[in-house]
Amino acid sequence: MVWDNDAYSFLGGDAPTSVHPSLWRQSRLTVKQGLYEVVPGIYQVRGLDISNISFVEGGTGIIVIDPLVSTEVAAAALALYRAHRGDRPVVAVIYTHSHVDHFGGVLGVTSQADVDAGRVTVLAPEGFTRHAVQENVYAGPAMARRATYMYGAMLARGPQGQVGCGLGQAPSTGEVALIVPTVDIHATGESHTIDGVDIEFQMAPGTEAPAEMHFYFPQFRALCMAENATHNLHNLLTLRGALVRDPHVWSGYLTEAIDMFADRADVVFASHHWPTWGHDRIVEFLSLQRDLYAYLHDQTLRLLNQGYTGAEIAETFEMPPALEKAWHARGYYGSVSHNVKAIYQRYMGWFDGNPGRLWPHPPEALASRYVDAMGGVDRVVGLARQAFDSGDFRWAATLLDHAVFTDSTHAGARELYADTLAQLAYGAENATWRNFFLSGAAELRDGNFGTATQITSQSLLSQLTPEQIFDSLAISVNGPRAWDLDLAVDIVFQDSDANYRLTLRNGVLVHRRAPADPSTADATVRLATNIRLLAAAAGDFTSPGLEVSGDQAALQALVGVLDQPDPAFDIVTP
Repeated sequence: MVWDNDAYSFLGGDAPTSVHPSLWRQSRLTVKQGLYEVVPGIYQVRGLDISNISFVEGGTGIIVIDPLVSTEVAAAALALYRAHRGDRPVVAVIYTHSHVDHFGGVLGVTSQADVDAGRVTVLAPEGFTRHAVQENVYAGPAMARRATYMYGAMLARGPQGQVGCGLGQAPSTGEVALIVPTVDIHATGESHTIDGVDIEFQMAPGTEAPAEMHFYFPQFRALCMAENATHNLHNLLTLRGALVRDPHVWSGYLTEAIDMFADRADVVFASHHWPTWGHDRIVEFLSLQRDLYAYLHDQTLRLLNQGYTGAEIAETFEMPPALEKAWHARGYYGSVSHNVKAIYQRYMGWFDGNPGRLWPHPPEALASRYVDAMGGVDRVVGLARQAFDSGDFRWAATLLDHAVFTDSTHAGARELYADTLAQLAYGAENATWRNFFLSGAAELRDGNFGTATQITSQSLLSQLTPEQIFDSLAISVNGPRAWDLDLAVDIVFQDSDANYRLTLRNGVLVHRRAPADPSTADATVRLATNIRLLAAAAGDFTSPGLEVSGDQAALQALVGVLDQPDPAFDIVTP
């Protein structure tokens, strides 16, 4: 089972006391499932994944926009479209941006063979492949672990559990793949005609994704805004982890989109949520979305320049009444609080300037000192109980965090901490906060539940460039174990003319393009493919596609200092 929308059948009627009423309303909207007409000739399937898949009808076939997270749901969406609109062939796929929920299901709508044969064109913004692969590999294991919390992937669906994530219900968990684009879009104003459909593009890099674009269909008077104008406040720093996004350029590209397209558009649609129809409503929607990110950026900068820290700004930050009252500007996915802190981090970093906070103890050491100062774990739990009973759940959580990091086996601390996190969850309008709180409570009660999915699929890994592979190996080197190694290994890829020299010295793996030179290399490795290098890094020296000459022990020594990531590290306990 990779997708089960029926698990959300409880989403009806008035909000229960365990779910914020505003989040309940949002979840009732995002759970709606089916084939929808945007305008005649453009259709969306919603409710089959966290994202939408869109179909644009051309002269002979269809253009698919953003084929969801995984193969199975994308195939089901295409089948649903064809059941009602006819068995039209796919002639093109457009990736709006470089996040997996907008390309991972591509094999459900086309094949590599059809793309290679020229029957299907794949379009994406410049830099798409590099960013798509890099994000999911470099910090992929840690992001996947935290994403399990963020999306509530391991939580039961229900009023006391996961009710969605604001942007949609949850990501599907099927096969993730990638077909490399055949056409890169480079510039705003660039136009292409696909199967008789004219498309005008607007570049929007560095917004919700490092590679992202909007586009307009003149024949349909329809504007696609990718993920930069959806029906909630988005993330400037997603809780799963990512590079901090730039709200200043984000708002600027929304202004540009209004100027370029709004007077010619009858509908604006996106890769999540539902469309907005009518010129005046389109302008209002895009303008408020623009003001949302601009206000967060400008006011955070104003206050940090008055000496306030990120936490202080976030605690007192108020949105203008027009934004506060707009449903599509509410913080169901991103929040004002953590977005303000993200902006502070983008400009100022983690340090708030107070020297007393420059070199604090790490959490476990800090916790034991706090607990000792307060009179021991039992005393801390008693104080937390008082805070809990008075409704000060934030202070209770802080106290119990220290208690659990001092004694993770203390049953009373774990039980009260879980209850505290549940109460924080029930009051959260933001779905990802709710999921984090409830996931923490679940781990305290039932133990580590692991990570829901790994998105570093073989298909994604196969698109790594040699340089990206070497970068991923470099961040896996266990520095202290490698301090005394001084190695040089030549890598020769037999399917290209690319030769590389790897050197490991002082715990640092460095790569550079260079001709193979057995006289100065400890070992030379000849590989059939990039993927074979990853297999070798995992210790596979025997399967076909690899030939080693020179000192094989040098290669084994290199592989021997590569750490494997922990896909299920603890989060709420030390």
